[in-house]
Amino acid sequence: MAESLKSVLITGASTGIGATCATRLHRLGYRVFAGVRKPEDGERLRAATSERLRWIRLDVTDGNQIDDALRDLEAVLGARGLDALVNNAGIAVGGPLEYLPPAELRRQLEINVVGLHAVTQAFLPLIRRARGRIVHMGSISGRIASPFTGPYAASKHAVEALTDALRLELAPEGIRVAVIEPGQIDTPIWEKGLAEAATVAARIPPEGMARYAQRLKVLQWVVKSAPKRSSPPDAVADAVIHAIESDAPRTRYVVGLDAKLRLWLTRLLPDRMMDGLVLSMLGRLERRVR
Repeated sequence: MAESLKSVLITGASTGIGATCATRLHRLGYRVFAGVRKPEDGERLRAATSERLRWIRLDVTDGNQIDDALRDLEAVLGARGLDALVNNAGIAVGGPLEYLPPAELRRQLEINVVGLHAVTQAFLPLIRRARGRIVHMGSISGRIASPFTGPYAASKHAVEALTDALRLELAPEGIRVAVIEPGQIDTPIWEKGLAEAATVAARIPPEGMARYAQRLKVLQWVVKSAPKRSSPPDAVADAVIHAIESDAPRTRYVVGLDAKLRLWLTRLLPDRMMDGLVLSMLGRLERRVR
């Protein structure tokens, strides 16, 4: 019967990691609720799957949409509850912190942190009914910050903290909470990053460009070439599925060779030595992209 199907809600399911997780879990037989901001994205997902995937309008910063989504899921799931919540929705704001408008930092945190918390808080009663699981989409940047990724890294550091606290708070009830920490993943985020680079450069005054222009060129080069060196979204979906289905899920899942290498280096090297390594690499890249 349909009521016996395991269910999962995935935020930010329009493209990339979220869409991949939605289609993979659908193939595994889950009833998937795919949170999207645009109906056309939801229809595209539905066309590629079946009636077991249902898209819902869900902007994680919109309290009314969260309430509407909760009512929809309660009507479908009832006493059965929700087996898993995957908090995937997020954006990446970058650029020199010196010239970061406070409104941009607020936008970054509102979506990646406050929105994640709002969705989790709203759907926790449904999760509790099924003794379900919660998976937060973090990043290796949540453990290791890089130049010009400060806002994004700050949001993912916060996700790490929220995950740790929630894991401990819900452990007595048998509700497992995990965080996924991907490195570079081949998703549309890189195309969005290239578009963002022009916006970042436009808000920096001439004296700032004299200071940062060459390093911003390096950032643009890194973003443009990243897809060639990125892991596929399926690698992240594998981790999400393990976190949801395993009898012994991990608390953290580091995904991608680059993420594992960065983590290993930071454990091996003192901060000052790691800083020197990063700055040396940036210097070589600056000379390369002149």
